[in-house]
Amino acid sequence: MSDPKFNVSFYDSVQNFFERAAPHTGLHRGLLEQIKACNAVYQIRFPVQIGNEYKVIEAYRVQHSHHRLPTKGGIRFSNHVNQEEVMALATLMSYKCAIVDVPFGGAKGGVKINPWEYKEKELEKITRRYTTELVRRNFIGPAIDVPAPDYGTGPREMAWIYDTYRAFNEGDIDAAGCVTGKPVNLNGIQGRTEATGRGVFYGLREACNNKTDMKKLGLAVGIGGKTMVIQGLGNVGSYTGTISQDEGGVKIVGVGEAEGALYNANGIDIHKLLKHRADTGSILGFGEGCTEYDKSERNACLEFECDILVPAALENQLTGSNAKNIKAKIIGEAANGPITSDGEKILLDRGALIVPDLFLNAGGVTVSYFEWLKNLSHMRFGRMEKRFDQQTYNRLIDMVEEKTGKTVGDKERMFVARGADEVDLVRSGLEETMIGAYQQIREIQGRKRNVKDLRTAAFVSAIQKMGSDYEKMGVFP
Repeated sequence: MSDPKFNVSFYDSVQNFFERAAPHTGLHRGLLEQIKACNAVYQIRFPVQIGNEYKVIEAYRVQHSHHRLPTKGGIRFSNHVNQEEVMALATLMSYKCAIVDVPFGGAKGGVKINPWEYKEKELEKITRRYTTELVRRNFIGPAIDVPAPDYGTGPREMAWIYDTYRAFNEGDIDAAGCVTGKPVNLNGIQGRTEATGRGVFYGLREACNNKTDMKKLGLAVGIGGKTMVIQGLGNVGSYTGTISQDEGGVKIVGVGEAEGALYNANGIDIHKLLKHRADTGSILGFGEGCTEYDKSERNACLEFECDILVPAALENQLTGSNAKNIKAKIIGEAANGPITSDGEKILLDRGALIVPDLFLNAGGVTVSYFEWLKNLSHMRFGRMEKRFDQQTYNRLIDMVEEKTGKTVGDKERMFVARGADEVDLVRSGLEETMIGAYQQIREIQGRKRNVKDLRTAAFVSAIQKMGSDYEKMGVFP
């Protein structure tokens, strides 16, 4: 049972992190208060007929900052949704967008339901009614506020939102830009589903390439060969695991889910485990030499021996109560707010490297930005240049063959001369974004002597960028 003195809410943690960074930004207090505050909070209650009953659904949409428009942020379906949680998530979105230089203000939405308790038609009815409420209050639109998937939602729900918005705005040729994370065949973009998990991988890889930090932790430089534990095998956790294993050479030694946890020091094939869970509905019973922990011990995964711990579930997982038991040297916040401010102090005091959420899980909003741009341009990426690039590369290969007298094989030619598809460009843009943002954060940490951790440096980066926007707007002359 947790000690009450360690109970710090998600929203309070975000505000505590802000205040820790504020003195290092050089901005005056009035401007800091404007950046910190949520600009608009919309609380909704609407009736929906489910079977023979009417249910009153509680829902929210929060726009944290209008320093840039549109505002942007996911919609989650969860029984845990409340106004304070949505405010915290919207606040983080503003900072997240600023860190990765995506020109949006932060927003977030939440519908207080357990989506797994409803049939598909019932979920569609709830989603469309929620969207209708947003349309009526001017809380959605490609130039106003652009939702995306979050916990409990996905491409299916985004398609319903898009269709509902379009029904109210028949003449809007940019209607597809009202929401991102849509199915690819419905004006979505290739690479969006994997985006957050892939961004987590790129961010962790960059952190592991830092010689100074790895030396402090007593670890080899590079992500390859490191051991990883993942809490949560939803969209983000699954893609983080598969990409880290396949492209990074990481050994997954532990996983945790709602039904329990698994540990195997020799490694777990994440693809096999995901197939087992898809077939059986549980990670338990996987075998393959794993030690199993039942539902009552599912959070044991947080305390497994590993190099990298990836909390990819919900907020407030590592707190003042359990932080002292965490053995991982690197903690990558794939979820939003998995470490409370009091838990973080304990982890930092013992020398852990925390790669913070407002940077690490920004891959989703980055690729959402690419999708939004695609929708506004009405053209998929790569359409104009792919064949030109391919022909140019082929001519270069022909020239090399002519000059050297050597022949390049068909397989090698296809590899070298291939023009970029949409997914290649999306991944390249995401990789560039994550590497650039990490370097900016590290530069701030290196330049400011009293900024000792990556989260504070990330907050400083975000606050200064937002402050610059407000000052240019003349809000604070």
